Amino acid sequence: MSTRDNLSTVDDPTIGRLVADATRDISALVQSEIKLAKSEIRVSATAGGVGAALILIAAFFGLLIIILLSIAIAYFITMTGLDPAYAFLIVSGAYLLLAALLIFIGIRKLKKIRAPVKTIATAREIPAALKGHPGKGHPVEVNTGTVDSGTLSSGKVKGKRRKS
Repeated sequence: MSTRDNLSTVDDPTIGRLVADATRDISALVQSEIKLAKSEIRVSATAGGVGAALILIAAFFGLLIIILLSIAIAYFITMTGLDPAYAFLIVSGAYLLLAALLIFIGIRKLKKIRAPVKTIATAREIPAALKGHPGKGHPVEVNTGTVDSGTLSSGKVKGKRRKS
C-alpha cells in the first residue's frame, strides 16, 4: 500500500501546480484572443479603407459628370443660336440659384435646432448635488427620519423632508 501511496502523490499534481498551470493557460488563451482580434480588426480596417477609397473615386467621377453635363447643356443652349458666353452664363446662373436655394433650406433647418435645455439644466446641478446642496426640484437627500416611541402611535416621523 505504501508503494501505491507514493505513486499517487508523485502522479497527482499539487493544488499550487494546478493553479499555476491554469493561470498560464488562461494567460495564453487571452493572448491568443488578443492576437485574433487584432488580425480581424486589421482585415476589417483594410476592407473599410478600400471601400472608402472606392466611394471617394466614385464621388470624383460624379463631380466630373456634373462638369461635363454642364458643358453639354451650355453647348445645347448654343444650338438655339445663342452666343456660347451667354449659354455658359445661363448654366452658371442655374447653379447659382440651386446653391442659393440649398443655402436657404440649410439655414432654415439649422434655425430649428434647439439646445438640449433639460440636459444643460441637470448638468448644471451636478456639482451642487455632489457637494450635497441639491438644486431646485431635484432632491438629493433621502428621507432618513428618526422614530421615537411617542411618534410610533401617531404615525409622525421626525427627520429631514425632501424638497419637491
